[in-house]
Amino acid sequence: MQALYRITVLALLSIAIGTLASLAAIGFVELVAWLNDVLLVAPRARIVWETRPLLVMAATILAPTLGGLVVGLMLSRLISQGRGFTPPDAILAVQTRTPMPSFRDGMVSSLAAALSLGAGASVGQYGPMAYLGAQIGALGARLNLGIAHLQGVAIGCGVAAAISTAFNAPIAGLVFAHEVILRHYSLRAFAPTTVAAATGYVFANVVFEREPLFTVAFEGVKHSYEFVFFALEGILCAFIAIAFMRLILACQNLSDRMSLPFAFRPMLAGLAVGLVALELPEVMGIGYEALRFATIEGAFAGYELALLVAAKIVLTALCLGFGFPGGVFSPSLLIGILFGALFGMIVAQFAPFHTSGIVVYAICGMMAVTSPVIGAPLTTIIVVFELTRSYPLTIAAMVSVVFANLVAFRLFGRSIFDVQLLKRGCDLARGRDGAILSHTCLTDYMVTDYPRCDRKDSLGSLRARLREQSWDTLFVTDAAGQYLGTITARHILEQESECTAGEACVRSPVIFDETTSIRAAMDSLVDFLGEAAPVISAQDGRLIGVAPEGVVISAYLDISRELRREENEAA
Repeated sequence: MQALYRITVLALLSIAIGTLASLAAIGFVELVAWLNDVLLVAPRARIVWETRPLLVMAATILAPTLGGLVVGLMLSRLISQGRGFTPPDAILAVQTRTPMPSFRDGMVSSLAAALSLGAGASVGQYGPMAYLGAQIGALGARLNLGIAHLQGVAIGCGVAAAISTAFNAPIAGLVFAHEVILRHYSLRAFAPTTVAAATGYVFANVVFEREPLFTVAFEGVKHSYEFVFFALEGILCAFIAIAFMRLILACQNLSDRMSLPFAFRPMLAGLAVGLVALELPEVMGIGYEALRFATIEGAFAGYELALLVAAKIVLTALCLGFGFPGGVFSPSLLIGILFGALFGMIVAQFAPFHTSGIVVYAICGMMAVTSPVIGAPLTTIIVVFELTRSYPLTIAAMVSVVFANLVAFRLFGRSIFDVQLLKRGCDLARGRDGAILSHTCLTDYMVTDYPRCDRKDSLGSLRARLREQSWDTLFVTDAAGQYLGTITARHILEQESECTAGEACVRSPVIFDETTSIRAAMDSLVDFLGEAAPVISAQDGRLIGVAPEGVVISAYLDISRELRREENEAA
């Protein structure tokens, strides 16, 4: 009966989360499209008003600039953490089992992201959509349903539905949720996320009949030697991805060092976008049209592709680094497809071989740049297959994606998400258990019933106490309860009976406080020889507990067992 209850509840919950996340994702896209039309960011709106060039020029500069100002004020005044939220926040919550940011802050962040995209900032929409789905999933996790590990499953459902809706690609949505957010494939999580992803697909493809991201016609790879070019393209795309990610981090560091209030920093990035867009309007917003035209022979000249790649990398890094909330998924797709088209043109022009056309190189470049940026090679391969329905195109993209990830992983890391989380103190390279250990407080496991004595107590009186207790250690405090030192049985026996505990005690070489994590405690106790380390209040130095090595080991084993159970749970 318990299994039937879990299956029924999880199925209903995944459908509900999938429905809400899908509707929210569609609403997000429609809001951005409406803002693009109103603010003359969309190419068709600019064409409609092309008879009034001064108006178009003013809109090109003012829309991202003033949009940046409004977004900066929203983030700094309305969100407690003073920044927008992105997929790393969802990853952090799932991997460390900590709460997501509040629903109100999340909604303000999502609205600010929509405004950023609507005003033409060079950021992506899939990151905010994935976070919006995660936020809806987190709401479902708050229900008291009596199911273990519900938060991770519910957030995974929301993300899977949002990505499925965004790409019309349910399998990619499912894999993205597991590959990037959950990072395991337990059946208890796999089944609900599959249902949620399918729900998102039904709403996007059947109910609302939304258009696919792009359509291409490809007859297949005509020459086997081209797979060498696909591999070479993947390696080059790895360096493009690394440069893109490093520039984003550099811009974030530059922004952090600026004395300018945060509220005004997005405005600077918006102004840069507006000025560049006077000559290259494709850099504004998501760049759907540029992405679709990149696969058409002759749509862009070679120098135009090179210029757009460079401009998009710099402006996206500037926008994200200076505080515009948005994702890296869409810009990576655009940068990759433009670079892939350029690479295909160069190969066709200079190589003494025939090629299969520009389409395959553009698609390979798109996925080879995107996959190392978001750390999801499997997802990007499946996206290609679901969008194009072309097996030969998927195989070609797979070669480029593999080589891109091999190089990028060695030179940068798994993804920009993981590097951003590492800067926030969460090292996912240590595995899920390492992340949880780093975010689990030692105070949750410390011993509060331990032997303690006053600093004025004589060692003679303490000898009698030692005979009656199992501990060989006493923790010495003053009248205010502040930790002074530790005294062992050997200290008591070797010194005069008239000596006081305050005179004989020795301060422990290892001292913890309420901020110490289990991971930090394990590292500190490697060379510790005492019976237990004191845990004190960081504010006033009061002794609030002690941590024997056995407690720390027990906490580690509990967390490891719980993780193994979660990763192998059945329905």
